[in-house]
Order: sequence, then structure tokens, then C-alpha cells
Amino acid sequence: MTALGAPAVALALSYAGMAGLSLAMDRHYEQVCGQGTVPPRRRRLLRAAGSALLALALLACTGAWGATVGFTAWWGFLTAGGVLVAWLMAYRPRQAAASAGVALVLGLAGGIATLAGG
Repeated sequence: MTALGAPAVALALSYAGMAGLSLAMDRHYEQVCGQGTVPPRRRRLLRAAGSALLALALLACTGAWGATVGFTAWWGFLTAGGVLVAWLMAYRPRQAAASAGVALVLGLAGGIATLAGG
């Protein structure tokens, strides 16, 4: 991963991952879906997917900048993604979920394109 594409990929994946983790919580799931509780299977899926996306963001950062700078940058992108999700879930929960889907697609596509050398 190049140092130019890594910030966009890491931020998109961090945002999508944090949104997935927040949707695994009953309060945010109800805001977005209108159901009182998250079904247990869906909760596990959202937690696993959110954690996997955060791990992919770490890979993007360490791949572009090495371990030391990569971990530091990753913490920054985690913070930025978390703040964005928290703000949007407070004011626009459905848009937060929709934009997380867009971020997921763009982050994965950007990561794949960068790895493929395109």
C-alpha cells in the first residue's frame, strides 16, 4: 500500500468498522432499524465485521508506513472514525449507517486497487 492511498483507505475502513461496532449496540441498532434489540446472531456478525475492518485499517497503515508510524497513524484514524460515527449517530443515525456502507465499499476497493498496483 502506498503512503498516498493509505490514509483514505484507513479512514474509510476505520469509519465502517466503528459504525459496525456501534450498530451491534441495542441503542444504535434501534435508532437505525427501529427494532428494540439486536438479534444475537446479527450482533456477533456486526462485532466480527467491525473488528475485522479495524484490523484491515491497521494493515493499511502498517503496510504504508511500517510498524511504528503505522500504529500511531492507525490510532489517529480510529479516533477520527469513532468521532465521525459518534457525531453522526447522535444527529443522523440512518445516514451514518448508509455512509458506513459507502465507506466500506470505497475502503475495500481502494485497498484492493492499491494492492493490485492500480
